[in-house]
Parts: sequence; structure tokens; C-alpha cells
Amino acid sequence: MKLGLNSVLFGGHDLETAFRWTAASGYDGLEISAIDGMSEHLVLDRWKELAGPIKALSAKYKLPVTAMEQPSQDPQKMEKAYQAAVEIGIPVINCGPGGKTGDEASLRQAIDNLGKLADRAGHYGVTLCVKAHVGASIWNTETSLRALREIASPHFGLDMDPSHIYRAGENPVEALRAVVSRMRHVHIRDCKGRQQSPGTPEMQANGRGDIDLLGYIRTLHEHGYTGPVNLEVIGAKGYDVTRCAVIAAEARGHMQACLQACGAR
Repeated sequence: MKLGLNSVLFGGHDLETAFRWTAASGYDGLEISAIDGMSEHLVLDRWKELAGPIKALSAKYKLPVTAMEQPSQDPQKMEKAYQAAVEIGIPVINCGPGGKTGDEASLRQAIDNLGKLADRAGHYGVTLCVKAHVGASIWNTETSLRALREIASPHFGLDMDPSHIYRAGENPVEALRAVVSRMRHVHIRDCKGRQQSPGTPEMQANGRGDIDLLGYIRTLHEHGYTGPVNLEVIGAKGYDVTRCAVIAAEARGHMQACLQACGAR
């Protein structure tokens, strides 16, 4: 497994700051945020001018860019995301499911959209991932499995986020076993309680909440998962660098301890 950090944690700072403190915290890679309003790290309308500097930062800090998060399913925006991914060397693009929970038409539309986007991912030789998201059309294990059944493309996979599965009322360790064979990415974080929000940025740090993340990482290891495991902490755009770096380092230490405890490192 490759431990990484989604640069959205440092969304209030420039991308070099995110690279610098991700490397200093001991991570193996970085997931770049292309989330409008949460960061200015990869603005897709300007990807051609940003690709070179991003590659230079990746080389400078010896951190490969293991994934990109771009939540929209808009075909034009995704086309830019795919082109940027190819130029920068990013193998995985994570997008959101959209829609709303419990609405069959919404779920059907999401699956149709994702199927078409997966075909475009195949054209570019990259992988498109989606995760179950509280309140969205794909929100739990059942709806995740439906999407995986109906989208057969080898360029489509699941981005499994234990905090969303936990807040959907499930046990993430048990849920993981049902989908791990089609997982291509992990967004990892903790949370306290099963409310809609994952909580403050500090409470999203691994080990702060209620999720059995040791069991989760052990199950990933037992099933041979070797892909990216990227910490995704939201809500810290107004934090200074020190607060962001403390969260990054704390969570990475917990992940490293989990890997060592289950014999993965």
C-alpha cells in the first residue's frame, strides 16, 4: 500500500506547501486536489500551464502524484481531468457519485454517467473511481455493488472511504470484504459518531474517532490491496500550516503503525 495525502488538507496554501509537508510527514505520495472552492492546486481550466510545475514539485519532493480528486461528472471537465492526468502521470481520477440517496432515477443516471466516463478513462489509459458518499445516489455497500455490477469496464473501480460507509450505518471492515476485489483507491479518515459531517479536521485524523482503521487496513493487506491509501481531510482551508501539518503527521503515524501491526511493513 502507498500512503498518501490529499492536498485539500492544505487547501488554504499553495501546492508546494502541500508537497513540502506531505514529504516531511513521511508519506509515499500525494493526491492532488482539483476541487473547486476547496483548493487552487489543480485548476483544470489552466491545467496546461500547471502540469509542468506540478511535475517539477513531484520530482523535487520525491512524491509521485498517485491520484486526482475532481468531484464533478461534467464530461468537459472530466476530459480536461483525463488530459491533465496523462500529462502529469496520474493513474487514478476520483469523482463523486452525485444525485441523492433513495432516488432510483438519480442512481440510474449516476451509473449511466459513470459508465460513459469510464469508457473515456479507458481511451486515456487511466482509471476512474467513485466512492459511496453520504446523501448521494451511491451511498452504501449495496449501491456500490450495483454500480460495480453494471459498469464492467476495467478502467472503472471503487474508491472506498470508511468514514462514509461508517456514517451510512455499516461496519467498514465487513463492507470492505464485499468490494475489495474492485477497489482501486482508498480515501481514508476517521470520524466520531454517525452524523452527516465527518467532524472537525482534527477529528478526521486517523485514531481520533470510532472507526476500526486497524481492522480496515489489516483487511486490505489480507486481500492483497497494493494501491493508494490517501488521507482526505476536509474543512481545514482556514488553518495555518502548523495545524495542517500536525494533522498530516498524526494520521500518517497511525497508518504506519497499522501497517506494521498487520505485517504489511
